[in-house]
Amino acid sequence: MQIIKTDIEGVLIVEPTVFGDARGYFFESFNERMFREQTGMDVHFVQDNESKSRYGVVRGLHFQRPPHAQSKLVRVVKGEVLDVAVDIRRQSPTYGHYVAVRLTADSHRQFFIPKGFAHGFSVLSDEVVFQYKCDAFYEPSSEDAIAWDDPDLAIDWHVPADKVILSEKDRNHQNFKNFDTPFI
Repeated sequence: MQIIKTDIEGVLIVEPTVFGDARGYFFESFNERMFREQTGMDVHFVQDNESKSRYGVVRGLHFQRPPHAQSKLVRVVKGEVLDVAVDIRRQSPTYGHYVAVRLTADSHRQFFIPKGFAHGFSVLSDEVVFQYKCDAFYEPSSEDAIAWDDPDLAIDWHVPADKVILSEKDRNHQNFKNFDTPFI
């Protein structure tokens, strides 16, 4: 496994070692001991989630408020996404900045998003199967979000505006400038 640092402290790209031959391939999608040794982070995942979406779907920018905040390790099993992590830690020098990375089933790359970040993705392929490992259980009373199309964040989701597909909930999130972060 190779850990690639991004421009924001704690947000990482995880590149597994893939063994392939005429039969196909094999890789460890996660190894807690290796992750801890290479990052210095002691993360214990307790919940795995999977979603399936079609081209143009944008999910996000979601997070859970403390004490149920989640770190996530995400990957694409089928298709391609643009995955985004926005720093919402008020005292951070990168508060309000984001990292965006393309994840594809073929590359097997994963994206680690620590607590204190809003997370979202856009679907760039006809269909995507997306998996999340979370280090805290989902708690509906703690869920929150920032508008995916916030003008101050100005995220280019790589999907034309007229092709974006949103859930009803994701249509009505707060803008970043009105956002009162719980991550201080």
